Amino acid sequence: MLDITRLHTRDADFPAHFESWLGSTPAGEQDVRQSVAEIVEAVRTRGDAALLEFTRHHDHISAACVSDLEVTQAKVHEALQIIGDEQREALETAASRIRDYAKRQRLQSWTMQDEYGNEVGQKVTALQKVGVYVPGGTAAYPSSVLMNVIPAKVAGVESVCVAVPAPHNHLNPMVLAAGAIAGADRIFTIGGAQAIAAFAYGTHTIPKVDKIVGPGNAYVACAKRMVYGQVGIDMIAGPSEVLVICDGHADAEWVAMDLFSQAEHDPQARAMLIATEETFMDQVLKHMHKQLDQLERAETITRSMNGSGVFIQVDNLDEAAELSNRIAPEHLALCVSEPHALLEKISNAGAVFLGQDSPEVLGDYCAGPNHVLPTSATARYSSPLGVYDFQKRTSVVNCSREGAKKLGKVAAVLAHSEGLSAHARSAEYRYKQTAI
Repeated sequence: MLDITRLHTRDADFPAHFESWLGSTPAGEQDVRQSVAEIVEAVRTRGDAALLEFTRHHDHISAACVSDLEVTQAKVHEALQIIGDEQREALETAASRIRDYAKRQRLQSWTMQDEYGNEVGQKVTALQKVGVYVPGGTAAYPSSVLMNVIPAKVAGVESVCVAVPAPHNHLNPMVLAAGAIAGADRIFTIGGAQAIAAFAYGTHTIPKVDKIVGPGNAYVACAKRMVYGQVGIDMIAGPSEVLVICDGHADAEWVAMDLFSQAEHDPQARAMLIATEETFMDQVLKHMHKQLDQLERAETITRSMNGSGVFIQVDNLDEAAELSNRIAPEHLALCVSEPHALLEKISNAGAVFLGQDSPEVLGDYCAGPNHVLPTSATARYSSPLGVYDFQKRTSVVNCSREGAKKLGKVAAVLAHSEGLSAHARSAEYRYKQTAI
């Protein structure tokens, strides 16, 4: 039975209730911190031996050595023949759209020159090695393979390694097929915090990488936080979120299923509806009750909607936009009559979907933009995963003799004001016969 929290901005106690709901993010990481710390330290100090122990214990794989956990390229490409034609075509279509979108994100090197002949610029280079984590404990996520591997390869990353758990030696061929299509260089059937630690520190078999990307459970998120600094990471991803804003013009049945499509991810996922009309929210709830029993993950959806879901009634769309920017949702669907006008008022969101014909599910799989998005209100200051996450920028300075004299005087004044005499003298050498 669905019992979803309902709020109205006109209620006197709305601010308190809204802030309470907004701050009630799931705990998760604190509960697993000690366990993750032990796993990370074991892999760091004992390498392959610890990695093998954890994989045998958690995934029930009886491998003789860690090298047995690497999927051969022959098996990866064999998966393309195992899956059906329709599945392969879907993967290839999605991959093509993701790749085309990613190509437009590539940063370019550049230089500029001033009147003194000084040249400054930026050199853009790709990371050399990247580790991609793909969840695989309770479900298969070939889409995550495409979304994480393709932008890395478009950026020019030399080696992209994928880690995906395969409990009881079972790995969905769609995941391997996605790896083949995306261009993954190596795939390992390891998971959890131990996979993150292996990528961060390297073992005899698993290469140490420059950056780790990809979603995961609380153990994976906690491990990524722990190894950050030793290695780069994309973000700390929390439970999935969707916020749908409606003005009464959308199909209530469609909106109900759009909310369910996020709620079915996880009991902690957040599905939120903001609407200007109470009758519309009632219609959405009616369709939810009608459709719930028809879905395979009805129990998960119920726990998610009752625990983290919310319906909020507002007086107008300006109010809706203000609340949305405070929530800063991962996914924001503008199911209103004029979505482009409302988009102008949105500043905090991972991805925005305009109109009821642009459901969030298309963004999950094949629209083109990346589905690895900031969660837990981090869209206030962070962005979706993209090619730029696999590129780094190096500043370049090339001064002429005349330019060094001009800039040297400026630098010397500033260095003296900071009390850094060696800095000042270094600059003075460039424009004085004898530095003093």
